[in-house]
This record gives sequence, structure tokens and C-alpha cells, in this order.
Amino acid sequence: MRIFVTGGAGFIGSALVRHLIENTTHEVLNFDKLTYAGTLSTVERVAQSNRYRFVQGDICDAEAVRAAIAEFKPDVITHLAAESHVDRSIDGPGAFIQTNVVGTYTMLAEARSYWQSLKGDAKERFRFHHISTDEVYGSLGEEGLFTEDTPYDPRSPYSASKAGSDHLVSAWGHTFGLPVLITNCSNNYGPYHFPEKLVPLMIAKALDGEPLPVYGKGDQVRDWLFVEDHVRALQAVFERGELGRTYNVGGFNEKQNIEVVHTICGILDRLRPRADGKPYAEQITSVADRPGHDKRYAIDATRIEQELGWRPEETFETGIEKTVRWYLDNESWWRPIVERGAAQRRGVAA
Repeated sequence: MRIFVTGGAGFIGSALVRHLIENTTHEVLNFDKLTYAGTLSTVERVAQSNRYRFVQGDICDAEAVRAAIAEFKPDVITHLAAESHVDRSIDGPGAFIQTNVVGTYTMLAEARSYWQSLKGDAKERFRFHHISTDEVYGSLGEEGLFTEDTPYDPRSPYSASKAGSDHLVSAWGHTFGLPVLITNCSNNYGPYHFPEKLVPLMIAKALDGEPLPVYGKGDQVRDWLFVEDHVRALQAVFERGELGRTYNVGGFNEKQNIEVVHTICGILDRLRPRADGKPYAEQITSVADRPGHDKRYAIDATRIEQELGWRPEETFETGIEKTVRWYLDNESWWRPIVERGAAQRRGVAA
């Protein structure tokens, strides 16, 4: 199939591009604006494939989207392009509304126009797959899991913008008959993760001997999903998922943030000991909590397992070990990002 990937130079998008080129026979168009968090170095190893092509473009630019779709003639549009950092959404919500809401509307409008022009098998084959987050469901208490039927209750500008985009996709499916699919995933981690997010930021700061900033007590709970497991799930959904369906994708790995940081420190103690022989955990520092910080997210991924046969292959322990090793081996990728000041915790309480 011909897969049109928006945001294919970002973290999850690039993992999907690499997976599709290396492990399938699909053709891929990577459509990406190349904002601060997007870099073509993430797809460098597949860029020479004759099944890969790249177009620099903005999902809010209808003309650019229309031209790219018309030229590539996709069977599937997988829509990953988004502003994704909660801290940045607190500092500047406007960019999140523009990209995540207006951009998704633009993609839906152009996808619908293209789909309506198709005939026969091509029209039957077409899918619009929207990739979203578990944060749209709000915050859980000590018990329970998010299911596909959990009511939406977004708490941050980021999650509100993603909830809005989810509703638009669903509405285009119901109102216009566009063949849509939605996936909501838990916290991703792995190679090429932009180092403003928790896991890569802790690795970078630990290696530089800097304080490791943990919000509050670090007792917020997240379900951790290795990015390469996630992109296998995305493939399963756009190839075999039931139209109009939402699928939750989780890692079955609930961890407190402070546990994650201690695990990273322990792996670094073993693989790259500090020169003074002291543990990296000594660098952990509590900072003012993020405003409105959700307490716990946890995914029930029963539907995708039962209907599509997907399960994560990595445990948190195996996935985080692979991730730390990748950052140790690929400092040339993340070091320039850190040095230009793009990697920091932003959403502190006023």
C-alpha cells in the first residue's frame, strides 16, 4: 500500500517510517513541516529506499496537503503531525490549537475531497488513521484503566487540542462517511525521542552532571510504551482495523515518574559510571509541579489484542535498557539539540 505519514520526521512518525520501509513492502511519503522537534536525521537510514519520499509541508496549508496527496495517491493517511509537549502547551497554547485542531481539520477536508474522487477498489481501500493520546481521557484514581469507552476529560491545553482533533475525525466519519480509524496511545519512549521529554532529558542531564528535575514527588503514574511496539500496533490498525473504531494502545507498564528516573540512573551506573563513583540518583532534584498535573494514566489494550492480535514485545525493563544504550551510542544525534537549549522542563507553576 501507499502510506502518507504526516509528522514522519518526529519521534513516533519517524519510527513508523523506519518500520514500514525496513519491515514491509509499503511505499511511504513523509510529509513534515520540520519544526523544532522534527529532523530528517531520524529517517536517514531509510532515506535512500526507492519506496520512500519526503515532502516538506505544513498540515495547516491546504494547498500543500492537496498537492502532496494528489501526487502520491495514498491508500492510507496516517496522521501523526502534532504539537505534543504538555509543558509547551501551558506556555503557548495557541500553537497547539492551530496545529492539532486546525491542522487536523485541514487534513480531514483534503482527505475527504481525495477519497470522494476515488473509484472502485481504490475508494474501498482508503483509510484515514488519526494517532492520538491517552491524555484525552483525563486523570485516573488509584484503580481502573482507560478503555475506548472512557468519557473524554482533557486537563491541559495539549490534551484538549488532541481531544478536539479526535472529535473532528469521528465527526468526519459519522457525517461524511470518511473511512476513519483512531488510536490513543500511552507514553512512548525509545530512540530518537526529542530530549525535552522525561526519559531522554534525564539521560542527557545525568551524563552532563546536572540536576535531574522531577516534578513534585514524582508520584505521577504513566503507562510506558516502547515506540517500536507502538508502530507495529499502528500498522495492525490501518491494515486490519474495523472502520470507525478506536483502539487504545498501551504498554502494560505502569510506573511512577520517580521510578522511571531511578531506573535510568541505575542503568547509567552500570553502563557509564560517574567519574567520582557516586550514583546518578544523587542528582535527582524536586522542582515545582506542573500546573494541573494529571495523577495517573493507564491503558486497557484488550480490544487491539483480541481483535488484531497485537501485544507489546518489550517490557519496561527491556525497553528502557535498549533506550539508554541507544542514547549512549548516539550522543552525536542528541547533543546538538541539548546545546541549542531546546531540551528543558517548561511547565512549572507560576
